[in-house]
Amino acid sequence: MQTKRPPIVTVLGHVDHGKTSLLDSIFKTKIVAREAGGITQSIGARQVETKFGTVTFIDTPGHAAFSKMRSRGATVADIAILVVAADDGVMPQTKEALTMILEAQIPYIVALTKVDLATSNIEKVKGQLEQLGVLFEGRGGDVPSLEVSSKTGQGIDSLLELIGLISDVSNIEADPDGKLEAVVIETNKEKQGVVTSLIVRNGTLSVGDSVSSGSEEIKVRGLFDHLGKSVKKANPGMPVALLGFSTLPEVGAYIYKPAEGLPIASAAKATVSTQNEKDSKVKIILKAATKGALEALIGMLPEGVFVREAIVGDVAESDLFLARTSGCIIVTFESKAANSILKLAENDSVEIHSFKIIYELINFLEMRVHAGDIIVLGKAEVLAIFPYENKKVAGVRITNGRIALKDTLILSRGDQEYDRVKVTSIRKLKDQLPEAKEGQECGIIFEPQKDFLVRDTLTAIKI
Repeated sequence: MQTKRPPIVTVLGHVDHGKTSLLDSIFKTKIVAREAGGITQSIGARQVETKFGTVTFIDTPGHAAFSKMRSRGATVADIAILVVAADDGVMPQTKEALTMILEAQIPYIVALTKVDLATSNIEKVKGQLEQLGVLFEGRGGDVPSLEVSSKTGQGIDSLLELIGLISDVSNIEADPDGKLEAVVIETNKEKQGVVTSLIVRNGTLSVGDSVSSGSEEIKVRGLFDHLGKSVKKANPGMPVALLGFSTLPEVGAYIYKPAEGLPIASAAKATVSTQNEKDSKVKIILKAATKGALEALIGMLPEGVFVREAIVGDVAESDLFLARTSGCIIVTFESKAANSILKLAENDSVEIHSFKIIYELINFLEMRVHAGDIIVLGKAEVLAIFPYENKKVAGVRITNGRIALKDTLILSRGDQEYDRVKVTSIRKLKDQLPEAKEGQECGIIFEPQKDFLVRDTLTAIKI
């Protein structure tokens, strides 16, 4: 029998636009301490009881690298909240999030955050969104918008009321006695074993049930709610952490009861790919705390990085052995390396680089890939040679870019490099210049002095 189900809401938007603060503001009086012995990791979703009804929020990561996870969040969700900072406006991830919401074909609310700041400009931000095709209520469309402040609490109750209203209008229902349809939103490893975080969309999931993720059939050994409290069953709309799988199910996979058959709906799955080892400049063993993070990272790796293994969990001795024998470095995201592991790594000359911010991890790998690469800053052609204080001056025209003091220059004749020197002086008549730009003519002195000729090329480089 179909009954009303709590709406599943995903919060999307650009990094630092206030998604986490908005959720914290909603939950600040609702969260209680986790029970001892319960699940200690976040299960990726939380439920809140409001005067407008129960709501399930997916804690979707806000970073661009987690676009695949956010995309799954929009697929699982019934309603989306597009968060846009009123002081910053539309940014790249704002556009990306809007695209995901429109592709998911679900109703959404625009939450204009940080409206308490003096630099906020609500009309400007709405105009930017309208250029992307967002048609607001009262301005020729049906997309609701709210001004909210996580700092003052402005608009939070109105947002929850609006979610309840959209839920009623959308007629969000499920059958507790129907076919189980639960979607995996996160997976990780804890002391208890593999923890699978999911949201039940239809049917009921109970301890002792036989369930499958498509690749493994197991009996449910335990269920925990978003507070870490052990529960016997999960009803429609409820987020839970499940114990029982021995391998990590794919994020976005459906959990179902084999006796009932596969659910009608299907979930998106991220494809994991690695680059060719032969063409790679950096070889890594990638470790992450969760499978969702691991998938997202693999999708963001720069060209030239080869992933020998991508594993969920903390750094182990087996990782050190593989790194040493394969010439890899170990790169971790929110995974730990015990002091004993770090000591072994030092003794074995194995590099371990740990990160908690994904941008820093990606930047580190890009720097490793491009280490030793030559960046051309500018070029010049020698037009004349004349003496100055017992030195030879190259009279040049800058043909592109710029050449500056202390730059390293490649001296070339035709297509052949014949030496490298350092710029010690750039002069235009009597004036000393810090740099010369494209189209300018000047005199350049470099050390050491070399036998250069007219029509030789000077190329300023950065390594």
